[in-house]
This record gives sequence, C-alpha cells and structure tokens, in this order.
Amino acid sequence: MEEVNHMMRLHNLRPRPGSRHRVKRLGCGESSGHGKTSGKGSKGQKARSGGSIRLGFEGGQMPLIRRLPKRGFNNAAFHKHYAVVNVSDLNAFEAGTVVNEELLRESNLIRGHFAGIKILGEGELKHELKVQVDKISTTAREKIEKAGGTVTLREGRRIEKSEADVASSEAEPDTAFATAKPRVKKTKSRKKKSE
Repeated sequence: MEEVNHMMRLHNLRPRPGSRHRVKRLGCGESSGHGKTSGKGSKGQKARSGGSIRLGFEGGQMPLIRRLPKRGFNNAAFHKHYAVVNVSDLNAFEAGTVVNEELLRESNLIRGHFAGIKILGEGELKHELKVQVDKISTTAREKIEKAGGTVTLREGRRIEKSEADVASSEAEPDTAFATAKPRVKKTKSRKKKSE
C-alpha cells in the first residue's frame, strides 16, 4: 500500500479525540437526565448555590484531626528554603556582569520569598561572571572559576572548606582548649547562727 502524507494545514486542524465533549446542560426538565435537582440531590447545604463544606469539617463535631493525639517535634516549620539557580541559567548575562539577587529577580530567574540563593552546577558557563550568592555547590564554583569568573558569598556566610583545609586543621591541635584553665565551681559556705 502506498503511504499517504497528510499535511497539517489550517483547514484540516482537529482537536484530539476525547479532548472536547458536550457541555452538561442542567435544569432542562426531568427527561433530560440532569433535570429537576440538576444532579445536586434534594435540599441541604450542598444543594444551595455557593454552598460548600471545607475539607475536614464534620458538621460541628470535633473533627478527626483534632481528636487524634499529637506527639513529637517537627523541623518543617524551621526549614530554610533557598532559591535555586543553575550554572547554565547564568549564560543569559553578558561577560563581566555582577550577578546578584537584584539582577536575578529582574530577569525572573528567581521570585518569591526565600532564605537565600544557591547556585547548582548543572550545565556549562560560556563566559566570566562575578557571582554574589549565599550558597554554591563545589561543582558550580569550579565551573565559574574555570570560565574566569569569581564567586563571592554574601555577608554572614561561611565559605565551605576544601579537603586540604580540613586535613590541615585536623593535623594542628587546637591550642585554645589546651591552655584554658578548668573551671572550679564555687560553693557558698553557710554559717550556723549562734543560738
């Protein structure tokens, strides 16, 4: 059989089968299938216009979520959310540009509220940039410096130590603790009152 090439043109565009269906017509008489109560049953809060019940509501009865005992501690409330930007996203800026929070917000690479900005190492950087962020992965730092750029962590942030720095710090003993004198707890002596 010969293969027929169907060219897609404006006059033969059709929606995908099943993507469009007939609108449910309500209140068109009992014989319509959705007549009289229009699929809402009879009476009650849920049959009214705009009437809805929020999730977990049990008619005024103490809801299950409040009846169950709660134990333990959850760190979710103290979780810090960082805005993530990949190295490949930084190619949108010209060479030599200072990339900071203001510039990233203007370019819509980050938005909303967050504790800080973190650069991840996905992709490659084509030119040098001056990056000012709160956190950066080791891979991202290497790629930026390889392209001739610089990385500056904002105030109050610590630069992650390399393996060589960690090894040297472990080799040198900490003299601050060695020279410190042990604390002696003083106790008050109570004098007996003479009768």
